[in-house]
Amino acid sequence: MVAADSEGPNAPGVRQGDLGLRVHWCVLPFRVLLVLTSHRGIQMYESDGSVMVYWHALDSGDASPIQAVFARGIAASGHYICVGTWSGRVLVFDIPAKGPNIVLSEELAGHQTPVTDIATEPAQGQDCVVDMVTADDSGLLCVWRSGPEFKLLTRIPGFGVPCPSVQLWQGIIAAGYGNGQVRLYEATTGTLHAQINAHARAICALDLAPEMGKLLSAAEDTFVHIWKLSRSPESGYIEATPLL
Repeated sequence: MVAADSEGPNAPGVRQGDLGLRVHWCVLPFRVLLVLTSHRGIQMYESDGSVMVYWHALDSGDASPIQAVFARGIAASGHYICVGTWSGRVLVFDIPAKGPNIVLSEELAGHQTPVTDIATEPAQGQDCVVDMVTADDSGLLCVWRSGPEFKLLTRIPGFGVPCPSVQLWQGIIAAGYGNGQVRLYEATTGTLHAQINAHARAICALDLAPEMGKLLSAAEDTFVHIWKLSRSPESGYIEATPLL
């Protein structure tokens, strides 16, 4: 059992579920860490949850007294763990092979509104260009290449609708939006390949079965849909075929 520090008031107009506790298993090349976020900070535990190896307190900085302070969006990329924040910055932690000597190595400044989600996929050899995408409350997507210094490759503009969930699969970005749409983009160029009116209400989460190329979407309309992702051999365009 892991005790999480989630006590504290909500900001006006913000639901606790929007910025409260998030939990994610981060599978690194040499260890697995359990990462929890709350409005107070970021906690990292050994895989069995028995020992907390790192604590990072969130600094409210220039936030106004009524502005919510929180961390949201967790993903592992190589030997780094990335966590999004209310300020739009993404914190990059360098994780050692063992022990508690975790270091905040970089802060990525690609967003102007709170980060909602982060997705990564393992680098596909030396030619891999894109291996991380971040999303925010405005619907903006930032596409990154990880490494000793993370590089922002491109921004995919939002359209005033939050993007609560994003996934990355074989160079394809699948983004779920607050208007119920799922959009598929080419990660390297930001080209929109498909726009699907998948749900009647806001999408809550996307998930992937990477070996099968299947995408799952869940929304506030209480429905779950499954899509088969593929790339047309003729046009090279990304297609999504509904399965459920």
